[in-house]
Amino acid sequence: MTEAPEDLPCFPGYETLGEIYCVSFVRDVSPEEALRRFGVDEKTMEEVAFHEVEYRSAESMRADAAGYIGAARVGDWAVVVEPGGWMMAVADEVYAPVSRGTEVVSVCRHDYAQDTFAYIVDGAPVVRFDPMYPEERSGSDPDRLVAKMREVGLDPDHDIDGPGIDHPLERSFALASDLTGLSYSTDLRNLRFLGAGTLGGFSYNSMQNSTSQTLADVLRAQGL
Repeated sequence: MTEAPEDLPCFPGYETLGEIYCVSFVRDVSPEEALRRFGVDEKTMEEVAFHEVEYRSAESMRADAAGYIGAARVGDWAVVVEPGGWMMAVADEVYAPVSRGTEVVSVCRHDYAQDTFAYIVDGAPVVRFDPMYPEERSGSDPDRLVAKMREVGLDPDHDIDGPGIDHPLERSFALASDLTGLSYSTDLRNLRFLGAGTLGGFSYNSMQNSTSQTLADVLRAQGL
């Protein structure tokens, strides 16, 4: 991987996450609450180092998602890391409960599908796009971030037949920094995470469609 331009703020340590990962920022939600909303086995919650999150996720990888995720507090945000996963950026059954009543900024790399940048507010994507093709945006207000996108080099008027976007993920992290106000002064690898195993058999749609229920209520209904 070539080094990103120095003027692009990137979360130090993200480059160790490999070919598939999702790094998401959830405003004004504790790491513990972020994990609960995501859908984890609460009995497995424990404080772990960053390398343990990576290792345990690799050891417990599921066919459809990361088997182990971690969350840490940075400023007013919970940083949720899915090594080998992508659910927060693209799966409504995950981002809807996580972002309820707040906002989520998510940067996802997936070398075997497509990368994703997502800005999600109160359960619904406002802006979402592949950083390689920032001209193709979706969401309730796809033009909301066009000025900020230009500032970080994610040209919202990009010509697919012209030059490609260089360092798209690094530019996505720069956009995330602008939206969250985080300077990325702390290395991701030095944060203490709250980690937990994800629930492979959990029906996330049950949570999404039951906004008045608590997580405990939903889990009981699932027999978990």
